Order: sequence, then C-alpha cells, then structure tokens
Amino acid sequence: MASTNDLKNGMVLNIEGQLWSVVEFQHVKPGKGPAFVRTKLKNVLSGKVVDKTFNAGVKVETANVDRRDMQYLYKDGSDFVFMDGDTYDQIHIPEATVGDAANYLLENQVAQVATHDGTVLYVELPASVVLEITYTEPGLQGDRSTGGTKPATLETGATINVPLFLEQGTKVKVDTRDGSYLGRVS
Repeated sequence: MASTNDLKNGMVLNIEGQLWSVVEFQHVKPGKGPAFVRTKLKNVLSGKVVDKTFNAGVKVETANVDRRDMQYLYKDGSDFVFMDGDTYDQIHIPEATVGDAANYLLENQVAQVATHDGTVLYVELPASVVLEITYTEPGLQGDRSTGGTKPATLETGATINVPLFLEQGTKVKVDTRDGSYLGRVS
C-alpha cells in the first residue's frame, strides 16, 4: 500500500483487480476544499488510458512489478523467446504480449520485460534502435533532405517513411514508440 502523495510516473497500481501504470500525475491544492491528486493511468494489459482523481492522502494498492533486462534470442512459432542474462532462464512470450515492439526487435537485442506474479505484462524496447534498410526505391538526382519521404523496409520487416535520398543498405535510427525516422547512422 502507498499513499497518493507517494505516486511516481511508471508506478503500477492495482485498482479493482486490474493493473494500471501511472503515466502522469498532478497534486492539486485548490483555494477552497481539500487537496486532490489528478492522474492519467494506462491499463498495463489493454493499453487503455483513463483519467482518475484521488483525494490527497488516500491509500492505493501498488502492484509488485519486476522489470528485467532480457536478451531476445529467436522466434519460436508465434512466441518470442527471451533469456535472462543473470540466470540464463528462457521464457516464451506470446506475440500479442510483445505487440508493436516486434517490428523493431532483432535477435540478441536487449529489451526490458515486465512481469507480475510470473505473468509477462509487456516488453519495452529502448527509445530508439538502429536498423538497416533492406529495400527502398532508388533516390533520384536532385532529392534533398528537406524534400518528401518514401517507404523503406527495415531488416525486421517493418516499413517506415524515410527521406528520399536514403538508399538500400543504409543504417537508420528509428523511434520505437511511433516508428518515426530519427536520422542516419554511419
């Protein structure tokens, strides 16, 4: 149990049997009436975001979530196999749990795996990853970096939009949260 005064971003709460992650919170002390805490909570399993207000000082139940860095080994059917670097234990994570992270996941890459009571909740990648472009239309003479964009297929199979001047075999930095192009890597 924790008080609403102890809330932090990323903290996981157990509200009515469901796990909710604190996205943001604001402690409000109006001139008239009692203080309260306004929060934005994200359901850990479904990804649904809701706004919830708590009275200040109210007890909320926290969930014990274990976040570990694990190495992605390979895909086995529809499961992704990860290995704990400390214990060398391997776990199979279903494709639905990995979600969009699968678009930017390469073998031997390290990702953060969050578990609660032995159940995998989600897989979190670093904010950006470096991937190679395996296919894109050739650029034309006169293409500039300030011009438009074209689709490019990455080595993971995901497709992103890149500037016109980029060619096949170029390594690019990609934002794993929204799949946007961040720049070239030499």
